[in-house]
Amino acid sequence: MIHTIIKTRRGKTSEVSGTIAELTKYFGYTLLVGHSYNSRISLKPRTAESLVTNLNRAIEEKQRGSFDPDYYALKVEVPS
Repeated sequence: MIHTIIKTRRGKTSEVSGTIAELTKYFGYTLLVGHSYNSRISLKPRTAESLVTNLNRAIEEKQRGSFDPDYYALKVEVPS
C-alpha cells in the first residue's frame, strides 16, 4: 500500500510517497539521529501512523529548542 507523508519545514510543505519500507529508508537518517538521542524511537516502524509518530519524535530530539521545528503528517486518501 502506498502512503504519503507531508513534511512541513520553515512554512513550506513537501510530499513523499511510498510503501512503509521505502519511506523508512527515505527518512532513515532522521530516525537514526532521533534514535541516538532517544532509544525509544523505532528505526523500523510497522505502520504509517507509527512512522509519522517516530519521525515527529526524532525531529523533536534533533531540533530541541528550535523556534520553528519541522513537522510530519500522514496524508489521508479519501476514496471517491
